[in-house]
Amino acid sequence: MPAPPPGPGVTPPFAAPPTEGRTMRMWIGLGVAGLAVLLCCGGGVAAVVGLTVAGTEAINEQARAVAGDYFEAVSNEEYDKAYDFLCDAAQRRESPREFEERVSEEPEIDSFLIGEVTVVSDLIVPVGVTYAGGGRDDLQVRLAQDGRTGALEICGIT
Repeated sequence: MPAPPPGPGVTPPFAAPPTEGRTMRMWIGLGVAGLAVLLCCGGGVAAVVGLTVAGTEAINEQARAVAGDYFEAVSNEEYDKAYDFLCDAAQRRESPREFEERVSEEPEIDSFLIGEVTVVSDLIVPVGVTYAGGGRDDLQVRLAQDGRTGALEICGIT
């Protein structure tokens, strides 16, 4: 028996894919993906900037605190406490006794003002010192980080 002739109601073997709205969905998907990438990258950049600023502020605060604590100890004649703020190299240059003798012969500190920290190759903290006899000095305190503890220490005052 022969096959029936094609006529109304005959369906093709495969249906054609729909085309309506396809390009719109693709562009919306690409836009959402681009926005997600932008947010992730932007958030990462913001986090790095935030960490850098916070780290810098923390170092400045610690440097100012160390310099202030050192000069407070010296002005209160707590030489052993002041000696503890010195870095290892400075402590090797003079013993606690030599340090006390040298510092006790310097003019008595009446007041001091800690300036803003600058970073050149080392951390430098400017300190304005007023002596009990009426003199005034602008000192530069050089700080370095202790390799074992991570704390800042005084390595020189000029």
